[in-house]
Order: sequence, then C-alpha cells, then structure tokens
Amino acid sequence: MIRTYKDLINKVEKFKIEKNLDLSSGEDLSIGIMNLISIEEHLFFTAEKTKNKKYLDLLNEVRLMRTELMKQIVENPEGEVWCISKHLLSSSMRLMEVGTKELKKGDKKKAQELFEKSYKLYSLFWGLNLVTDKKASALKMPDDKSAFSKLGSLVQKAIDCCRE
Repeated sequence: MIRTYKDLINKVEKFKIEKNLDLSSGEDLSIGIMNLISIEEHLFFTAEKTKNKKYLDLLNEVRLMRTELMKQIVENPEGEVWCISKHLLSSSMRLMEVGTKELKKGDKKKAQELFEKSYKLYSLFWGLNLVTDKKASALKMPDDKSAFSKLGSLVQKAIDCCRE
C-alpha cells in the first residue's frame, strides 16, 4: 500500500528491479512523441496558411503514429489521463523551445526559469504515468515540497538515461 512519497519511490525502484525496467527507452519515446505533437501542430498551421489540404492528410498519419506510440507509455488511462499526458508533453516541449530561444538571446535567467517549468511538466507526465496504483492519488507527501518537486525527484530516481 502506498501511503507516503517514499513508499511510491520504493515501489517504483522495486518494480524497476523486478521487471529489469529500462525507463530510458521510455524517456526517448516520450521525446519522440513530443516531436510528433509538434509536427502535428506545424502541419495544421501549414495547411491553414497554404490552404493546401494535403497537409491535413499528413497530419492525420502523424497523429495515428503518435497515438500508437503513446499507448506504449500511457497504459489504461482513467478519466482524462490520456489527454492530460499529451498536453503535459506538448507544454513541456514548447517551454523548452522558448527557453532555448531565450538562451540564444542571452537571457540565461529567463531561459533557466522556462527550462525548470518544462522539466516540472515533464516530471508530472511521468509521475502521472508511472503511478498506476489508484491509492497513489491519496498520497500524503511531506509539506515542505511541492508536488512538482516530489515528482521531479521520482523521475530522477526512476529514469536512468545513461542505461543502454
């Protein structure tokens, strides 16, 4: 039973060991999905700007691919978890892109703020999709940290991006 944040981290760690789980491939997949969402957006705007409806056909193909790939991460979504997951990835990607533009302009402080927000949204995505135990929604977390901080810690412990 998950009652605390530490219980959640322990459960994820135990699950990783039992299943020999490599979340780094899931992380790579989630970044790929982010890019597919961006492609969908660009195809939409290109279709509208050019009035060429062939871009909508391409958009539909990309959407079908993105949907198929998301099923590998967002398993058995309840309520609106599927849509929330898609929007968390999309928002994370957009904030990352805006942060990169700010960095290019030389505003490192603004870039860092945007990068932190992007990572918080990305952590929330993983927190939402790693927690399949319905009791986890009633977690009692230490009051000294925000939900984003807690999920960020979970993601850092759960995802080992250097594992091949």
